[in-house]
Amino acid sequence: MSAEPRINDRIRVPEVRLVGPSGEQVGIVPLAKALELAQEYDLDLVEVAATARPPVCKLMDYGKFKYESAMKAREARKNQAHTVIKEMKLRPKIDPHDYDTKKGHVVRFLKQGDKVKITIMFRGREQSRPELGFRLLQRLASDVEELGFIESNPKQDGRNMIMVLGPHKKKTEAMAEAREAQAARKAERQGVAADEAADEVEADEAPVEEAPATDAPVAEAPVAEAPADAPVENPEA
Repeated sequence: MSAEPRINDRIRVPEVRLVGPSGEQVGIVPLAKALELAQEYDLDLVEVAATARPPVCKLMDYGKFKYESAMKAREARKNQAHTVIKEMKLRPKIDPHDYDTKKGHVVRFLKQGDKVKITIMFRGREQSRPELGFRLLQRLASDVEELGFIESNPKQDGRNMIMVLGPHKKKTEAMAEAREAQAARKAERQGVAADEAADEVEADEAPVEEAPATDAPVAEAPVAEAPADAPVENPEA
């Protein structure tokens, strides 16, 4: 069966309880009268409660109604929180640099509102030293206690030891904070761009200073004159 309501000529009942375009109660009217009113308002007659007696119908723009319903469903799916379990694997004798790197990933996952499955992998003789893995898990849980808590205590699973950390923040809260932070960064970038543009405009409009005019006479360089008794050179000589 179709999940969409019956509209206009698809409605097959003698009379309906009619609701107007603004939600006002019109009352029980014959189907022909309801269709006539829908045509006058240039709207659709939509059956909104088929199980009622008589069925409840409303005058509305069905195309617009379907579009708005689809947008609401899309927004609801967008904001829906999905439980995600991330996994991080460590070795019992992990070096400090690798431990800090792995811990950084765990912190990021918890901030995003995700659970984290921590797996300690034992090899060879390490399997006889489970306390090494237990202490490492306890250390990690202590380092991230501000962001998460131990949801599942450490337990041995074959060659591995597993612990699950849960975030203090819900997934929806983490998503909302991420959107707010993104919007703040975008607004900050736009503000910086606007300030730079304003500085460029002020620089272009700044007056250019001219050197002050002066009425002082310009000194002329003296012209050297040859002495009267100087011999004249003959170029043809």
